[in-house]
Formats: sequence, structure tokens, C-alpha cells
Amino acid sequence: MKIAVPLSPPDAPSRIRIGWEIAIVLALGLGQSAVYAIVQLIDSATRSTPIAQQSTSLNPALSSREVFDLLYQLLGLAFAVAPVLLVCFLLWRPTRPHLGALGLDGRRIGRDTAWGTGLVLAIGVPGLALYVAGRALGLSLAVDAGSASAYWWTIPVLLLSAARAALQEEFVVLGYLFARLRQLGWSPWAIVLGTSVLRASYHLYQGLPGFVGNLAMGLLFGTLFLRSGRLLPFLVAHFLIDAAAFVGYPVVAALWPSLFGIGGH
Repeated sequence: MKIAVPLSPPDAPSRIRIGWEIAIVLALGLGQSAVYAIVQLIDSATRSTPIAQQSTSLNPALSSREVFDLLYQLLGLAFAVAPVLLVCFLLWRPTRPHLGALGLDGRRIGRDTAWGTGLVLAIGVPGLALYVAGRALGLSLAVDAGSASAYWWTIPVLLLSAARAALQEEFVVLGYLFARLRQLGWSPWAIVLGTSVLRASYHLYQGLPGFVGNLAMGLLFGTLFLRSGRLLPFLVAHFLIDAAAFVGYPVVAALWPSLFGIGGH
């Protein structure tokens, strides 16, 4: 009699496969950003110009021609969400909730949105204070969070950029990595710490205060996500924080130009 040998379930990949999968996902997005950020920090720290007199732009113009600037901006945003689509594909469940492994189930949308809005104050205000302190101590680069262009489409594109950052970071750092690192046998607090260090590392281009601020954000987000298992509040909070920073930058920079390296050097 021929005995049927059961196949390994498709949703239970080996540890080696999971490790390679994580490496590929990170190399396509946030891991790549972390490597560049580390190199950028070393570059900034080894220049003759002090870090406090240097600046970095988060949403620079990509062309002097309006139509091509818009085209490049939209293409960059579209390709940047490819890792998000990849992790959705990798953790998609055949039954509802399809993205339950990522912490999305389509329920309690109003409550999750309200919770995420409340998180803005817990993250945004201390983050701004840390940036101001870093600038005062000469440890942070001046961060231009706005856009060098001023067209009719500038604000919508900045809002799309904020949405891209929220989707890319929270889907990958919270949703995907929490799920996969659990499968690798990591303890809950090791996952929180590891993902927080990753989050902080790809913000190193801002200077050490940027690392510290995003490490604290990662620890808070990770701890709360560990308890709730719901991704939407953190997507909302991240989007609102970045949207306020990107769109509100010209106003804040005009009120406090020295914080943003305007006219002072």
C-alpha cells in the first residue's frame, strides 16, 4: 500500500525561508533606507561644516519643469509602496479577514481612527521638542519637510507622501515584521526592540536626536501594537504627523527660521 506523505502547509515556511524573505523585503525598502541613512550620517559628521549648519530635504523638487516634477513625484510614490503590496501578498489569507495577519480586519474603523488621532499628541509634541533641542545643541541637521516646488498639486502630493510613509513603515515594521519574527521564535519584547531600532536607523540622516525620537516612537507603537494587534491606529497617527509636518512646514519655518537653517548661515 502506498502511503501518502503530507505536504508542509503553504503558510508555514521554514526558518531559513522566512529569514531570506525578511531580508528581501527590507532590501526593497526600509532596510535600504537604513543603510543610506547611516552612510549619510557618517558623511555629514565627517564634513568640515558642523552638523547644525547642514540641512536635508524630505520632499525636494525632482525637476525644474512642472510636468516632469509631478510625474517623477508620482512615480516615486507609486514604486515606494511596492514593499507594502509585497507583504500583503505574502501574508494574505484565503479567508476573511484577508489581512488579519497584518492587524487589519475592517472592523472598529471609527474607534481605531480616533485612537490613532489621539496618538498624534503623544508622538508629535515630544518629537518636535526633541528636534528643537537637537537643533539648539547642534546635534541635528535642519530638516526641510516641505517641498521646493509650489504648484497647484504640491499639497496633494505632500499628503500622498505622508500616506506613503505611513503605509510603508507601519505595514512593514509593525504588521509584517511582528508576524514573521513571531514565526522565527522571537520573544515579544525582542520584536518590539528590534523593530524600534530598525525604525530609528532609517531616520539617522536627521542626526542622533532623530534616531532617539524615532526609537521612542517605535517602542511606544510596538508596545501598543503588541497589546492591541490592530494596525489602523498607527497608520492614522503616522499619516497625521507627517501630513502636519509636510504641509505645515512653510508656516513653521517662517515663524522660526533658525530651527530650519533659514537665513542663519
